[in-house]
Amino acid sequence: MIILGLNAYHGDAAACLVKDGQLIAAAEEERFRRIKHWAGFPSESIRYCLNEARVTLAQVDHLALNSDPKANLRQRLAYALFGRPDPGAVIDRMKNQRKRLSVGAELAAAFPTGAFGGSVHRIEHHFAHLASAFLVSPFDAATVVSIDGFGDFSSAAWGVGAGDDIAVEGRVLFPHSLGIFYQAITQYLGFPNYGDEYKVMGLAPYGAPNRLDAMRRVVRLGADGAFTLDLTYFRHHREKIAYQWSGGAPGVGALFSPALEDLLGPARGTHEPLEQRHFDIARSAQAMYEEAFFALLEVLYHRHRLPGVALAGGCAMNSVANGKICRATPFRKVYVQAAAGDAGGAIGAAFALWRRLGGKRAFVMRDAYWGPGFDDDSIERLLADNRGRIADVGCASTRVSDEGELCRLTASTIAKGEVVGWFQGRMEWGPRALGNRSILCDPRRADMKQLLNAKIKRRESFRPFAPSVLVEAASEWFEEDDAVPFMMQVFQIREDKRGLIPAVTHVDGSGRLQTVERAANPRYHALISAFAAITGVPMLLNTSFNENEPIVCEPQQALDCFLRTRMDLLVLGNVMIRRGSPGEESASEVTGARLAVVDPDGL
Repeated sequence: MIILGLNAYHGDAAACLVKDGQLIAAAEEERFRRIKHWAGFPSESIRYCLNEARVTLAQVDHLALNSDPKANLRQRLAYALFGRPDPGAVIDRMKNQRKRLSVGAELAAAFPTGAFGGSVHRIEHHFAHLASAFLVSPFDAATVVSIDGFGDFSSAAWGVGAGDDIAVEGRVLFPHSLGIFYQAITQYLGFPNYGDEYKVMGLAPYGAPNRLDAMRRVVRLGADGAFTLDLTYFRHHREKIAYQWSGGAPGVGALFSPALEDLLGPARGTHEPLEQRHFDIARSAQAMYEEAFFALLEVLYHRHRLPGVALAGGCAMNSVANGKICRATPFRKVYVQAAAGDAGGAIGAAFALWRRLGGKRAFVMRDAYWGPGFDDDSIERLLADNRGRIADVGCASTRVSDEGELCRLTASTIAKGEVVGWFQGRMEWGPRALGNRSILCDPRRADMKQLLNAKIKRRESFRPFAPSVLVEAASEWFEEDDAVPFMMQVFQIREDKRGLIPAVTHVDGSGRLQTVERAANPRYHALISAFAAITGVPMLLNTSFNENEPIVCEPQQALDCFLRTRMDLLVLGNVMIRRGSPGEESASEVTGARLAVVDPDGL
């Protein structure tokens, strides 16, 4: 049985393909369209998934979409009748729902030669999130929680996953939402773009939670773990909010009302300087989110007494809160799959449908490498096609067939303080670069953050960079001891280690780590091991391979990013491309290694 799962007509459009209960491929549309968080119908992601599985659209048996316009219908109608929303807002939502009902027409337009003859199934938004969290987790039983902005008139859902099934036992319905609260504060702080919430998380450690009392006026907690908003401070429930969910970058209009400025002071303009009060508001908003989140988890733990919790929804991207769960609640194990946000709803819809049709759980997502991969021949063709560009900037190409030597040379380059682009294997699923589409640096250098921003990233100085650490060494360097394969949790770095890795230690002593297992990514594990052999530090600074764009997908994009920035070395598969001038020493001369230099004319 072949199932195509989709997140469509929303930000982070994505597709996956599940065959007989096994995930074969998954990718976000932004990687192909080259527009961050691309919203709309994920035709290119579908095309990739079909090609990866070597099937045609006509061979797909079922299509699962992570949205059901009929879900919570009674509550929707009641709100439309009694909530007095702006008629324009109701019309906009109806138009978007009609788009979600036109999947067949979209498929026919995108794939005119391969008619889809299967069945279309709509999976309620938060159930798809819960399925994406639990059905691919390693847990036999766990509490499951989904929290985001909104989907199918709901902003949160929770329950229990046991065996092959999920029982939903509670929800928070429109217009109340922790995701809307955090997004509104993000906008208030002058970060208007869709997905900017991570900037508030990065800003928060520079402030004090001295506005928490004000935040408690905005978000109110119930004894049952649920939460409500004081709607005085918001616009989304009454007014027409500008949303952009199709054919490009997603967008959301201002969510907060003038009352929020009365409470917290004037909102920050996008280009206005950050002041201490902004840091304090960010810290207070993060503290409020954690207070509400942990209160819910506490109730759920004592209700079910299960040691593990599986999380999904956009708020499950709050890696700071995720990293505190085992400290702040009785839960002992946390699982957050690689694409916890709306993109992950594609996987949730597909696996929820697999179960609905009688399939059994037989897949655990232990790694994130479900995107396109490229073989040696494709890389050689790229070098041949671009040999003039490469030569013009004084770069030299070197092929290293021995993996151990490749890793030792790359580790040596990183240990010298150089910036390395690392392009290997299949692209990661989800928003994080996890060692296949990464830029790698030495975490020991205190100036590396500034150097990396100057050479490539050019991002806000308050945003931290993340460490990739060997899983077997994580407990020696971090205060928590748990596998974090998808970089979805922030842990405290041990105090005696912080001075050794300043480039990945945030101002509050934390780090958003990725633990690397040999079985999940042998080459990346070997590279970090080689760096540890040279330096004694079993980790690398790992940031996404991009420059103010989606993470690179194809070798051509990696090469383009390398050539237009000041990156020192690009490792494409087994090929090393070193920046320099013809008169400078080559990588082989610096290291004394015996390498076969690529002859562009012989490719």
